[in-house]
Amino acid sequence: MSQPLILVLDEGTTSTRAMLFDAAGALHGIAQEELAQHYPQSGRVEHDAGEIWQQTLACARAMVTAAGGADRIAAIGITNQRETVVAWDTASGEPLHRAIVWQDRRTANFCAELKAAGHEEAVRAKTGLVLDPYFSATKMRWLLDNSDAVRAAATAGTLAFGTVESWLVWKLTGGARHVTDASNASRTLLLALEGKDWDADLLALFGVPRAALPAIVDCAGDLGTTTLLGASIPICGMAGDQQAATIGQGCLAPGETKATYGTGAFVLANTGTKPPRSDHRLLGTVLWQIAGERTYALEGSVFVAGSLIKYLRDTLGLLDDAAQSEALARSVADSGGVVIVPALAGLGAPHWRPQARGMIAGLGFDSTRAHIARAALEAMAHQTHDLALAFAADDAGWASLRIDGGMAANDWMAQDVADILGIAVVRPVLVETTALGAAMLAAVGAGIHATLAEAATAMIGATTCFTPAMDEPVRTERLARWQAALATV
Repeated sequence: MSQPLILVLDEGTTSTRAMLFDAAGALHGIAQEELAQHYPQSGRVEHDAGEIWQQTLACARAMVTAAGGADRIAAIGITNQRETVVAWDTASGEPLHRAIVWQDRRTANFCAELKAAGHEEAVRAKTGLVLDPYFSATKMRWLLDNSDAVRAAATAGTLAFGTVESWLVWKLTGGARHVTDASNASRTLLLALEGKDWDADLLALFGVPRAALPAIVDCAGDLGTTTLLGASIPICGMAGDQQAATIGQGCLAPGETKATYGTGAFVLANTGTKPPRSDHRLLGTVLWQIAGERTYALEGSVFVAGSLIKYLRDTLGLLDDAAQSEALARSVADSGGVVIVPALAGLGAPHWRPQARGMIAGLGFDSTRAHIARAALEAMAHQTHDLALAFAADDAGWASLRIDGGMAANDWMAQDVADILGIAVVRPVLVETTALGAAMLAAVGAGIHATLAEAATAMIGATTCFTPAMDEPVRTERLARWQAALATV
């Protein structure tokens, strides 16, 4: 009998993908479709939730065909861009507004008002999060305040809110399941880290109706069933993309840490079963929940990483393709004094300055696109170093760092991160760790593997290690120039 396959739906910020894994973690196929990015005005980022669904369904069907039919699929795992809010009508099954993406900054003033009213410390104590437009609750409130369709659905009792995985499960199950997993729920500002359900005080503070929210469920188990792919297939795994990547990197014990370099950059350190508390503006989050028991992580979130390279390519026209950034970086001895602070969507952890704007400093007549490309890649290490200092100050310093995500395939950048951090950086041969983490959860939820530890042993493959090789004076000067530029934005 053919081995069972796991279908992973990986719904990212710039594309949606479907991938096939077997029980040993081998990748058997990928289908990918780009997602249109909508920027209606400065600071606003939106997606078409209908497009997300149609592209996801198309990718899923392509992988079912590649697998040889739906009966080859033992389970579905889902992972997703977090915090992005979808509002839909349960009667029509259609979105009521474009999805408001995690990068969107339109609620910065509302967050500032809540801070000025003295609410942030109480919110942080409950949720592990800060008052920032990044998170879902203020996006939900904005939709209620500004969309007639959303408000009308709320009045009629047909409004459903959810993050992207919630929307996909609702569509996959034909409206039978309105659920979110605990890892995604912990990113909304509406769930206390130790709470089993939505927090009444937080719902009141943000003005979000409980009736519109999904039920909170485990990250592995019987999460729903779809019949849209040619047979009845169970949905058995679900987690936000950064939590899924942490699992896919095998960070299953306290202290183990990973960094994902995708559209943004996200560092998560497993903290075990005790909810983390940060004194240095890092975030506490649910890493996973299985059988009602939670494991937590400390997180640092950087808003702009790979999206900076995309900006240099698509908006400024400095690159022909993203991969060219590595060749350009290698073509010059240094950045020529150019420093980029990539605050194109404000600054995330540990600064949390939503009004900050991006900057390119140190330009001269001798500056070339190679210097700018190198400075863009150097910014990844600089931002990671800021996070390393914050984690260390919270007694969660890194002995080494596991990296993944699309940008991690760039050898020059991986070495630069190791050089600036002064520690070993480890990269798996399979950098698709987000999807692998979702596959591991689905494997546990479907009973293919008994535990995440068993799934990790079976499914995680070989790695490459980058060790520090930069002279200390060069490192010191790089970081000094970064701090000087950072102080001006």
